[in-house]
Amino acid sequence: MLHKEQHLANVSSLSGFLLLKFSEVWEMQILYFIGFLVFYLAAVAGNLLIISAVASDHHLHTPMYFFLMSLAIQDVGQVSVIFPKAMANSLRNCRHISYSGCVAQVLMFVFFIASDFFLLTVMAYDRYVAICNPLHYEILMNKHVCIRMIATVWNVSFFYDVLHTGGTFATPFCSNDINQFFCEIPALLKLACSDFHLAEIVVLFVSASIGLCCFIFIVVTYVHIFTAVLRIPSALGRQKAFSTCLPHLIVYSMFIFTGYFAYLKPTSNFTSHLDLAFTLLYSSFPPMMNPIIYSLRNKDVKHALSKLFGLRSSFRNNLSILVQQR
Repeated sequence: MLHKEQHLANVSSLSGFLLLKFSEVWEMQILYFIGFLVFYLAAVAGNLLIISAVASDHHLHTPMYFFLMSLAIQDVGQVSVIFPKAMANSLRNCRHISYSGCVAQVLMFVFFIASDFFLLTVMAYDRYVAICNPLHYEILMNKHVCIRMIATVWNVSFFYDVLHTGGTFATPFCSNDINQFFCEIPALLKLACSDFHLAEIVVLFVSASIGLCCFIFIVVTYVHIFTAVLRIPSALGRQKAFSTCLPHLIVYSMFIFTGYFAYLKPTSNFTSHLDLAFTLLYSSFPPMMNPIIYSLRNKDVKHALSKLFGLRSSFRNNLSILVQQR
């Protein structure tokens, strides 16, 4: 008993945590750095293009693209919370993250994950109003309503985030060795000294209830949407309606399934390559794929992007002409 109390005191007095070290070989650490850098740049570049396209083209200043731009901003934040630290540790051959840094990482990562989930729910409602009640769309989804929706998403996400983070760090840890490349909540809960963590159980119950309600809302919403779409007499009209809903359905399904496999898989006391693969999948794959999914079949986004690059190319051509004339 005395030994256990001394052990807890020693762990509590540590200044931080030790993240997962992928390899003892320096060359392999560089390879991991390059891999993280590729994932990070791909996700950030794709989402910044979506943000630039929506912001620069006034034809895209509609609720659907306003929510899409907000989703892109949140995705940039999500990958920026975890990958720069992982890349810095790989370069410096270091595993350490401070206790406050770990808390901040969990706080911000959970905030962006929760914001994505709630925003995707709001986007389903936007599609419902656009297809099932198009005559009142501009009234129901005006600029002020959209801003209030985004503000509500962020406020609810922050409240949920504080509860979830507080529940995670409310118990003492018996170890500081995190078997992940960032401060992930499932990995942190494995370090807790008590299996019965009441605060976190309450938060998980609340999370499951909210998640189930949002899931049911989206399912019911799309049942009404598909019913309305099938009543459209024109095949072109049905195709256009489906094309606006399909990217949202793909993004939402990808978000749910990657999160499901990462958080609801059987827990183990050691980290396998499968655990790392699932963590990389849900933390980087949706932010990286969302811009591709939304721009691949969306003519408006592709037109805005081509116009954006066209302006830049014309600027370069005019500049080269001026240089030649001089």
